[in-house]
Amino acid sequence: MRFRVEPMRIEHIPAVGTIERRCFTQPWPSNAYRKEIQSNRMAHYFVVRRVDEQSPNGVESGTLAPVTAVAASSASPTSISGDDGLLGRLARLFRGPTEDEPSTAIEAQLPRIAGYAGLWLMTDEAHVTTIAVDPEYQGHGIGELLLLGLLDRAKQIGARKLTLEVRVTNHVAQALYRKYTFKEMGRRPRYYSDNGEDALVMWTDPIDSETFQRALRANREILARKLEEHE
Repeated sequence: MRFRVEPMRIEHIPAVGTIERRCFTQPWPSNAYRKEIQSNRMAHYFVVRRVDEQSPNGVESGTLAPVTAVAASSASPTSISGDDGLLGRLARLFRGPTEDEPSTAIEAQLPRIAGYAGLWLMTDEAHVTTIAVDPEYQGHGIGELLLLGLLDRAKQIGARKLTLEVRVTNHVAQALYRKYTFKEMGRRPRYYSDNGEDALVMWTDPIDSETFQRALRANREILARKLEEHE
């Protein structure tokens, strides 16, 4: 299977909502993502979509994360998300009433959508709001592919650094983030509303720094090789 990172569109939302409910104990209603992509100018959301036609190197042209495949990662309700923290609460300002999505729309998109992610640009800082991978696709590197997409977009929109919150017990996600120069810079007590768990606040090196760019290049190449090995 091969995948493409692309901007989240309205037709993706039913599948995104289904993955949200599979992954999080306190999911957003599907209409929240409609509000995010239509009304929130700070927001940038993406999906990873299965593709049937591939380029020779494994990814369709025009991907936001120019890697050739997916590598190893996991995303569970507690693994890669800031949704129920500060930015998640702020994002509720953009939410409308919950809407029931037609089952036919979900059935059409869900088999092709493997995960999704988003960030907010606030001044010159990109805040990762959420990363989620459908349980069916976990362990294939979709989470890392999404992270690469967010890093690329952050650079495109002029962010100077990226930041996120991660559960203190989520060592898998922390290890992934550290590969891309994220470092612990603080702690938010009882940040997660579902169980009162603390969050680590992590920041990258400056995007234009040599350390960040070197890590980005190296990890992109490693991810590409891993994908090729699994084809």
